Amino acid sequence: MITDGYDVEGEVLVPRPEQSVVAVAPPGDEPGYWSGAPSAVEWNGAIYLAYRLRQPQGLGRGYAVTVARSADGVHFEPLVTIAKEQMRAESLERPALIRTPDGLWRLYLSCATFGTKHWRIELIEAASPSEFDARHSRVALPGDAKTAVKDPVIVFRDGRWHLWASCHPLEDPDETDQMVTDHATSEDGWNWTWDGTALTGRPGQWDARGTRISAVRFASGQIVAYYDGRATAAENYEERTGVAVGTEPAALTQLRTTPLAQSPYATGGLRYLDVLELADGRCRLYYEMTRPDGAHELRTEFR
Repeated sequence: MITDGYDVEGEVLVPRPEQSVVAVAPPGDEPGYWSGAPSAVEWNGAIYLAYRLRQPQGLGRGYAVTVARSADGVHFEPLVTIAKEQMRAESLERPALIRTPDGLWRLYLSCATFGTKHWRIELIEAASPSEFDARHSRVALPGDAKTAVKDPVIVFRDGRWHLWASCHPLEDPDETDQMVTDHATSEDGWNWTWDGTALTGRPGQWDARGTRISAVRFASGQIVAYYDGRATAAENYEERTGVAVGTEPAALTQLRTTPLAQSPYATGGLRYLDVLELADGRCRLYYEMTRPDGAHELRTEFR
C-alpha cells in the first residue's frame, strides 16, 4: 500500500533515503558536482554499474561515464571510464548498461551535440564491461531537428527490446527543458520504432513541466514505471521521483498526486532511480540524491 489511496499489491518499492548508503561520491562538494544517473546489471555474482560524473556549468558539465563492478553492491571498482571528448559530445547524461540474452554487453550513452540543445543516443558493444571502447560507438537514436532524445531505459522482454527515452522539444529555445517519455521497440536493440508517448506531465501538478521514466518493472500483470518529475523550469536538475502504472508500455498513468520520494535536504532532488532485481528475488535500488551542500551523490538501498 502506498499513499493517496492506491494499492499496487506491494509492487511499488518506495525509496527510503534514511536506509541508504553512498555508493559513489560526487567529484566535488558544491552544487553542480554530481555522481548519479545509474544503470545496474547483476551477472555471475557481481553487480555492474554505469553512472555519469558531472561538474558545474562552465567547468565541463557531464564529463564522463564510468562502468564499475562490485561484489556487494556498495563498494565499486571502476573498470572503464569514457570521457565526453571521446564521444564528441558537449556533455554526457544517463547511460544504460545492458547484457543481451546471448551474452553481449551494451552501453547506451546520452550525448549532447555541441552548440545546441540537441541530444542523441549512441551505442557501444563489447564482450565484457571492461572492454567498452568509444572508438566503436555508433548512433542508435539520433533524434532530429525538433526533438532531443536521451536517458534511455531498456528492457528485453518476450523476444523484443523495449525502450523508454526522455524527449525534449527543440523548436522553441525557451521550452527545451520540457520533457516527456516516449516508448519504442526493436528486434535488435539498434533499429527502433517509436509507438507513442508513454508518460507526460499533468497541468498544475508537481510533474507538470516534465516526466522522465527512469526504471520499469513488469510485475503481476502490470507495468510499474518510476519517473523523474518537475513542476517548473526552475526545478531542472532537482527532480523528484514518482510512479506510474499501466498494462501497455506506451500508455502509463501516474498513481499519485505527490512525489513517491525526494531528498530530505536542499531542494528535494531524488532522481534517476534504477531498480535492480537480484537473482535471490530481492532488489537493490540505486538513485541520485541531493546532499545538504547541494552536490548530488549516488546512493543505494538493499531491499
